[in-house]
Amino acid sequence: MPELSPRRRLLVLAICCMSLLIVSLDNTVLNVALPSMRRELGADVAGMQWTIDAYTLVLASSLMLAGSTADRIGRRKVFMAGLVLFTLGSVLCSLAPDLPSLVAFRMVQAVGGSMLNPVAMSIITNTFTEPRERARAIGVWGGVVGISMAAGPLVGGVLTDSVGWRAIFWINLPVGLLALFLAFRYVPESRAPRPRRVDPVGQLLVMTLLGSLTYAIIEAPVAGWTSPLIIGLGVAAALALAGLVLYERRRADPLIDLRLFRSAPFGGATVVAVCAFAALGGFLFVNTLYLQDVRGLTALHAGLYMLPMAALTFVCAPLSGRLVGSRGPRLPLLIAGATMTASGVLFAAFEAETSTPLLFTGYVLFGLGFGMVNAPITDTAVSGMPRAQAGVAAAVASTSRQIGQTLGVAVIGAVLAAGVPAASHTAGFVAASRPAWWVIAGCGLSVLVVGAATSGPWARATAARTARRLEEPGPAPTPG
Repeated sequence: MPELSPRRRLLVLAICCMSLLIVSLDNTVLNVALPSMRRELGADVAGMQWTIDAYTLVLASSLMLAGSTADRIGRRKVFMAGLVLFTLGSVLCSLAPDLPSLVAFRMVQAVGGSMLNPVAMSIITNTFTEPRERARAIGVWGGVVGISMAAGPLVGGVLTDSVGWRAIFWINLPVGLLALFLAFRYVPESRAPRPRRVDPVGQLLVMTLLGSLTYAIIEAPVAGWTSPLIIGLGVAAALALAGLVLYERRRADPLIDLRLFRSAPFGGATVVAVCAFAALGGFLFVNTLYLQDVRGLTALHAGLYMLPMAALTFVCAPLSGRLVGSRGPRLPLLIAGATMTASGVLFAAFEAETSTPLLFTGYVLFGLGFGMVNAPITDTAVSGMPRAQAGVAAAVASTSRQIGQTLGVAVIGAVLAAGVPAASHTAGFVAASRPAWWVIAGCGLSVLVVGAATSGPWARATAARTARRLEEPGPAPTPG
């Protein structure tokens, strides 16, 4: 990539952030609209889970393929293709006549989305090469997530209450088209020096693993945890995981380079991403249903209730980026883990839903924690890695986020469906949500413990050794 002027670098960052905005906004807007969609389409809790998880599942399954493809054929090409597909999928979602069609069109969106976030992060990594400058750029990137969380509930509430839930997909059209035009004009093409080969077997194993696991968790409350279907899906997921590890270790150009996980900060960032985004997915899912189905709020009022959480995420994300740039990832990770755990415990042990001041306190704590966690995840994943591996490293981090959100929605939805199938009565919902909040608190505690363990001097030494090994040739390719 040619050296760019400071103004051009900021413009590239803004274009990449636009792609993140529409992908992140799409999820937060959708959460507020879930009750309206459920009523119009006649869906149950599992159906609502699939409107979210069909998207995050396909996204998680495709991110690493998109990242390695972008490194091989050109990041700008893949980025622009992603914008086209995501915008087209949004239009199709707005026209969906029933739940199966909506789920299918969400998958189209996801294929496009898989070409945006990891590729955009790879572009940023190759544009901002100085570590402190890159950390601040990533802080801005994380701030966009805060903007989407702040704007999503309000925009979704206004559109759902005034026009209808289908309008929430229309907002992606102008942003997507503008980002496409600007990317064509101003984003320079770049690719990895050594192209990586396609890994169809690895891709199939990843899709089998994530699909089997997610389907089993969502459908288990209805089918039964000991039913042949659920047991068979569990076995399929375990076999796919074992096959993935064994197969990828033997490839010269694996879909997932397992050597990356020899870096304790990288492995820690992966675990932290899964846990943090599982907490987020569960948090948004349970609160959206509670505020609208139990408290009887409109979509707009529910969005306003969740504004304190979104506002803290918006404020803390760029602050976290600055902290990472000046002091490293340890402090933001510790703050994130402690506050997310405290938020979960507040709901699980003290029934914060029953008191509006406690409810808002829980929202503020969670927003603070989630705002702090995003920048250290991304920076830790890509810092210290060879620039040629930027797409794959960023894709693994993005995949971990989506896996976390997929599992969070699946597990929390399964807990609610098992406790209160209709999720419509205050007493039943609050009681059923207690285990869900303990799960969210456990995710926060995992962020705290893993973040502390993988951000010290020993962990940084493993990252340096791993970076040196990644510069060395990999194992000989397998025959065929």
